[in-house]
Amino acid sequence: METPTSYIAYYDSPLDRITLASDGKALTGLWFDGQKHFAEGLPSCHTQRDDLPLFKDVRTWLSSFFFCGIEPPFTPPLNPKGSEFQQCVWKQLLFIPFGETMTYGELAQRVAYVRGLPSMSAQAVGGAVARNPISLIIPCHRVVGTNGSLTGYAAGIDRKAWLLQMEKTGRALPFRENPDLFSDL
Repeated sequence: METPTSYIAYYDSPLDRITLASDGKALTGLWFDGQKHFAEGLPSCHTQRDDLPLFKDVRTWLSSFFFCGIEPPFTPPLNPKGSEFQQCVWKQLLFIPFGETMTYGELAQRVAYVRGLPSMSAQAVGGAVARNPISLIIPCHRVVGTNGSLTGYAAGIDRKAWLLQMEKTGRALPFRENPDLFSDL
């Protein structure tokens, strides 16, 4: 049996190093190094390949747009691995506009509607959000608690606060410069 092809590369972001993963055609992972569920689903056998054209596009997406506080004009090809339910939740995350947020409850209502159900558990949706293998591009950082509180980000609440502030203001600040800055989110 042939081993599936899997490639990785790295990107140094303002918030620490990010590991990128690809099947050669689409992005399969994007994780802050050391985050919860780091590299989950990444085959143990993979090759570092910095010259992969997809990784160049993802680095452009991150450097020229996203981390500059500008809504990226394109989405790289994505192929996250997960259950049918997780796939449904991750697709709905893509509809949360740049610079805006949605509560876990609102997201659960959307998922229930799409799946033709009368309701959906916000906790179940939160579990799928937490396992999002392509952070930032599938914007799980835009999901907040019922009262707007910053909860449940696998890469850490301090990163979530920084990302939301950057999207809201259109400018990136030094990471952890002022933790009180984020109290108005």
